[in-house]
Amino acid sequence: MKVVLASSNPGKLAEFDALLRGSGIMLVAQSSLGIGDAEETGLSFVENALLKARHAARASGLPALADDSGLCVDALDGAPGVHSARYSGRHGDSAANIARLLDALRDVPQAGRGAQFVCVLALVRHADDPLPLLSEGRWSGRILDAPRGVHGFGYDPVFLDSALDCSAAELDEALKNRISHRARALTALRAQWPPHSAP
Repeated sequence: MKVVLASSNPGKLAEFDALLRGSGIMLVAQSSLGIGDAEETGLSFVENALLKARHAARASGLPALADDSGLCVDALDGAPGVHSARYSGRHGDSAANIARLLDALRDVPQAGRGAQFVCVLALVRHADDPLPLLSEGRWSGRILDAPRGVHGFGYDPVFLDSALDCSAAELDEALKNRISHRARALTALRAQWPPHSAP
Protein backbone atom coordinates (compact mmCIF):
# COMPACT_ATOMS: atom_id res chain seq x y z
CA MET A 1 0.00 0.00 0.00
CA LYS A 2 1.57 3.30 -1.15
CA VAL A 3 0.72 6.28 1.05
CA VAL A 4 2.01 9.84 0.93
CA LEU A 5 3.09 11.22 4.30
CA ALA A 6 1.85 14.79 4.61
CA SER A 7 4.90 16.19 6.38
CA SER A 8 8.24 17.73 5.53
CA ASN A 9 9.51 17.36 9.11
CA PRO A 10 12.56 15.04 9.00
CA GLY A 11 12.06 13.96 12.61
CA LYS A 12 8.50 12.83 11.92
CA LEU A 13 9.56 11.09 8.72
CA ALA A 14 12.20 9.11 10.60
CA GLU A 15 9.74 8.13 13.36
CA PHE A 16 7.06 6.98 10.93
CA ASP A 17 9.58 4.98 8.92
CA ALA A 18 10.60 3.18 12.11
CA LEU A 19 7.02 2.71 13.32
CA LEU A 20 5.86 1.25 9.99
CA ARG A 21 8.90 -0.92 9.32
CA GLY A 22 7.75 -4.32 8.06
CA SER A 23 4.09 -3.26 7.86
CA GLY A 24 3.72 -3.46 4.08
CA ILE A 25 3.00 0.28 3.94
CA MET A 26 5.28 2.18 1.57
CA LEU A 27 5.49 5.75 2.79
CA VAL A 28 6.38 8.44 0.29
CA ALA A 29 7.33 11.82 1.72
CA GLN A 30 5.32 14.65 0.19
CA SER A 31 8.53 16.63 -0.30
CA SER A 32 9.87 13.90 -2.60
CA LEU A 33 6.86 14.54 -4.85
CA GLY A 34 7.39 18.29 -4.86
CA ILE A 35 4.43 18.92 -2.56
CA GLY A 36 4.75 21.79 -0.11
CA ASP A 37 3.22 22.01 3.35
CA ALA A 38 -0.47 22.83 3.72
CA GLU A 39 -1.44 26.00 5.53
CA GLU A 40 -2.38 24.99 9.06
CA THR A 41 -5.38 27.20 9.75
CA GLY A 42 -7.28 24.84 12.06
CA LEU A 43 -7.88 25.52 15.74
CA SER A 44 -7.42 21.88 16.75
CA PHE A 45 -5.08 18.98 16.02
CA VAL A 46 -7.95 17.17 14.26
CA GLU A 47 -8.66 20.08 11.91
CA ASN A 48 -5.01 20.52 10.98
CA ALA A 49 -4.40 16.80 10.44
CA LEU A 50 -7.34 16.67 8.02
CA LEU A 51 -6.21 19.82 6.19
CA LYS A 52 -2.76 18.32 5.69
CA ALA A 53 -4.01 14.88 4.63
CA ARG A 54 -6.46 16.27 2.09
CA HIS A 55 -3.83 18.65 0.69
CA ALA A 56 -1.30 15.85 0.17
CA ALA A 57 -3.89 13.49 -1.32
CA ARG A 58 -5.15 16.14 -3.73
CA ALA A 59 -1.65 17.05 -4.91
CA SER A 60 -0.40 13.45 -5.21
CA GLY A 61 -3.45 11.42 -6.22
CA LEU A 62 -2.48 8.94 -3.50
CA PRO A 63 -3.95 8.02 -0.12
CA ALA A 64 -2.43 10.31 2.49
CA LEU A 65 -1.46 10.05 6.13
CA ALA A 66 -1.11 13.24 8.12
CA ASP A 67 0.00 13.90 11.65
CA ASP A 68 -0.72 16.99 13.68
CA SER A 69 0.92 16.94 17.03
CA GLY A 70 2.19 19.19 19.74
CA LEU A 71 2.85 19.81 23.37
CA CYS A 72 0.02 20.87 25.70
CA VAL A 73 1.11 22.30 29.05
CA ASP A 74 -1.38 22.39 31.91
CA ALA A 75 -0.10 25.63 33.48
CA LEU A 76 -0.33 27.39 30.11
CA ASP A 77 -3.95 26.40 29.43
CA GLY A 78 -2.86 23.88 26.82
CA ALA A 79 -0.31 26.07 25.04
CA PRO A 80 1.70 25.84 22.90
CA GLY A 81 -0.78 23.25 21.49
CA VAL A 82 -1.36 23.53 17.75
CA HIS A 83 1.25 26.30 17.64
CA SER A 84 4.00 24.08 19.08
CA ALA A 85 6.24 24.17 15.99
CA ARG A 86 6.07 27.97 15.77
CA TYR A 87 5.71 28.89 19.45
CA SER A 88 8.69 31.25 19.29
CA GLY A 89 7.42 32.87 16.10
CA ARG A 90 9.81 30.97 13.82
CA HIS A 91 8.54 27.64 12.47
CA GLY A 92 10.65 24.65 13.43
CA ASP A 93 13.18 26.50 15.62
CA SER A 94 13.29 23.98 18.46
CA ALA A 95 15.87 25.83 20.55
CA ALA A 96 13.87 29.06 20.44
CA ASN A 97 10.60 27.22 21.17
CA ILE A 98 12.14 25.50 24.19
CA ALA A 99 13.61 28.76 25.45
CA ARG A 100 10.22 30.48 25.27
CA LEU A 101 8.53 27.54 27.00
CA LEU A 102 11.03 27.46 29.86
CA ASP A 103 10.72 31.23 30.27
CA ALA A 104 6.92 30.96 30.45
CA LEU A 105 7.26 28.31 33.18
CA ARG A 106 10.15 29.83 35.14
CA ASP A 107 7.97 30.59 38.20
CA VAL A 108 5.93 27.39 38.03
CA PRO A 109 6.96 24.72 40.58
CA GLN A 110 7.61 21.14 39.45
CA ALA A 111 4.27 19.99 40.82
CA GLY A 112 2.49 22.36 38.44
CA ARG A 113 4.44 21.53 35.27
CA GLY A 114 2.25 18.70 33.98
CA ALA A 115 2.11 18.34 30.21
CA GLN A 116 1.23 15.94 27.45
CA PHE A 117 2.38 15.32 23.95
CA VAL A 118 -0.67 14.87 21.71
CA CYS A 119 -0.77 13.34 18.23
CA VAL A 120 -3.78 13.15 15.92
CA LEU A 121 -3.47 11.09 12.75
CA ALA A 122 -5.73 11.38 9.72
CA LEU A 123 -5.74 8.87 6.87
CA VAL A 124 -7.71 9.68 3.72
CA ARG A 125 -8.17 7.42 0.71
CA HIS A 126 -8.53 10.49 -1.53
CA ALA A 127 -8.78 14.25 -1.10
CA ASP A 128 -12.56 14.29 -0.70
CA ASP A 129 -12.83 11.15 1.44
CA PRO A 130 -16.03 11.59 3.50
CA LEU A 131 -14.93 8.91 5.97
CA PRO A 132 -11.36 9.68 6.99
CA LEU A 133 -9.80 7.49 9.65
CA LEU A 134 -8.82 9.48 12.74
CA SER A 135 -6.91 8.46 15.84
CA GLU A 136 -5.33 10.15 18.82
CA GLY A 137 -2.41 9.32 21.08
CA ARG A 138 -1.35 11.07 24.29
CA TRP A 139 1.88 10.80 26.26
CA SER A 140 1.75 12.36 29.71
CA GLY A 141 4.64 13.78 31.70
CA ARG A 142 5.97 17.11 32.90
CA ILE A 143 8.30 19.88 31.77
CA LEU A 144 11.84 19.94 33.10
CA ASP A 145 13.69 23.09 34.24
CA ALA A 146 16.40 22.56 31.61
CA PRO A 147 16.99 20.31 28.57
CA ARG A 148 18.31 16.76 29.06
CA GLY A 149 19.40 14.26 26.42
CA VAL A 150 20.54 14.36 22.81
CA HIS A 151 18.01 12.21 20.92
CA GLY A 152 14.66 13.02 19.35
CA PHE A 153 13.57 16.46 18.18
CA GLY A 154 11.31 19.37 19.10
CA TYR A 155 10.47 19.55 22.81
CA ASP A 156 11.88 16.09 23.59
CA PRO A 157 14.78 17.42 25.73
CA VAL A 158 12.43 19.13 28.21
CA PHE A 159 9.62 16.56 28.32
CA LEU A 160 10.02 14.14 31.22
CA ASP A 161 8.35 10.74 31.26
CA SER A 162 7.71 10.61 35.01
CA ALA A 163 7.45 6.82 35.18
CA LEU A 164 10.85 6.33 33.53
CA ASP A 165 12.43 9.47 35.02
CA CYS A 166 13.93 10.20 31.60
CA SER A 167 13.39 12.97 29.13
CA ALA A 168 12.09 11.96 25.72
CA ALA A 169 15.53 12.94 24.39
CA GLU A 170 17.21 10.43 26.72
CA LEU A 171 15.22 7.46 25.41
CA ASP A 172 16.58 5.21 22.69
CA GLU A 173 14.59 5.10 19.47
CA ALA A 174 13.11 1.64 20.03
CA LEU A 175 11.70 2.49 23.47
CA LYS A 176 10.40 5.89 22.40
CA ASN A 177 8.67 4.29 19.42
CA ARG A 178 6.77 1.98 21.76
CA ILE A 179 5.50 4.61 24.22
CA SER A 180 5.28 7.93 22.36
CA HIS A 181 2.09 9.78 21.47
CA ARG A 182 2.79 9.08 17.81
CA ALA A 183 3.19 5.34 18.42
CA ARG A 184 -0.06 5.23 20.40
CA ALA A 185 -1.95 7.13 17.70
CA LEU A 186 -0.61 4.84 14.98
CA THR A 187 -1.56 1.71 16.94
CA ALA A 188 -5.10 3.09 17.31
CA LEU A 189 -5.25 3.96 13.61
CA ARG A 190 -4.05 0.55 12.45
CA ALA A 191 -6.78 -1.08 14.55
CA GLN A 192 -9.37 0.73 12.40
CA TRP A 193 -8.00 -0.34 9.02
CA PRO A 194 -10.23 -2.85 7.20
CA PRO A 195 -8.81 -6.41 7.02
CA HIS A 196 -8.00 -6.24 3.29
CA SER A 197 -5.73 -3.22 3.79
CA ALA A 198 -4.32 -3.92 7.24
CA PRO A 199 -0.60 -4.67 7.47
